[in-house]
Amino acid sequence: MSASPEKSTQLARAENPESVAFQPVELSLAHSPDSDDAFMFYGLATKKIATDNLKFTHKLEDIQSLNQKACDGVYDITAISFASYAHVAGQYILLPSGASFGEGYGPIVVAKGAVSATSLRKKRVAVPGKMTSAYLTLALCEPEIEPVVVPFEQILDCVANGQVDAGVIIHEGQLTYALKGLNKVIDLGEWWRQQTGLPLPLGGNVIRRALGGEVIGRAARVLRASIQYSLDHRDEALAYAMQFARGLDHFTADRFVSMYVNSWTLDYGERGRQAVQTLLDLGFQKGLLPRQVTAEFAADTSSGVFTSR
Repeated sequence: MSASPEKSTQLARAENPESVAFQPVELSLAHSPDSDDAFMFYGLATKKIATDNLKFTHKLEDIQSLNQKACDGVYDITAISFASYAHVAGQYILLPSGASFGEGYGPIVVAKGAVSATSLRKKRVAVPGKMTSAYLTLALCEPEIEPVVVPFEQILDCVANGQVDAGVIIHEGQLTYALKGLNKVIDLGEWWRQQTGLPLPLGGNVIRRALGGEVIGRAARVLRASIQYSLDHRDEALAYAMQFARGLDHFTADRFVSMYVNSWTLDYGERGRQAVQTLLDLGFQKGLLPRQVTAEFAADTSSGVFTSR
């Protein structure tokens, strides 16, 4: 005589406590339409990994739009700039994986001709948004610029056409600006490391606190599994990400993805968490962020326990 469904479930759970049948939950997941984010979410987007009974609806938007929408709590899970965490910490908690760091490299300030970092003062500088980590780092480096908000994909042309004196380049433009005849003024990741000895924290994933610890724990595990799958199946994940590479050749796209999806992305580690907190603390101390906050990270278990720095 076969066991009842209830008894079978109890036996399965006793043999494998992680096989608990979770309630289905639908979550909106927002990130940038960039090759590094596409690489990161390859395993999830193509259903290569188990999802703990979570269903994800992917939303693709530029990072400044995501920062602004996070202030309104639009998405359940969203990529944000670390600079914007001070604005949204009441609604969201950081997930323990999915971050992008620049280890001695990062957003690059470019200009036409020879422009020194010390001559940026009072200059009109195109920035991809005032809630981005790129802008915050630039303002820490040189607080007396005149920021001009420009969609990130238009910044190279704005600088090349002389509409601004310089521009902060993020995403793939960090590798292609020379094709526009532009010169590097300063690499903000290099500057940050010289100042702090830390990697430059650029962006991470956050999840709405109101979802509760059990759902947050599930989501944390699934997103980490997606990153791990992509790293373990690099060629196929990169082939998928190429559709978001904005015309980059395979070699350059591979280089760009390697810069921002790596061991830091799997786990911040103590040094990564310290870097995030340092950026938030300096931003507040210099009057560039609205409040002082502690970077809080969700645990990647279903226990509902939260861990903080």
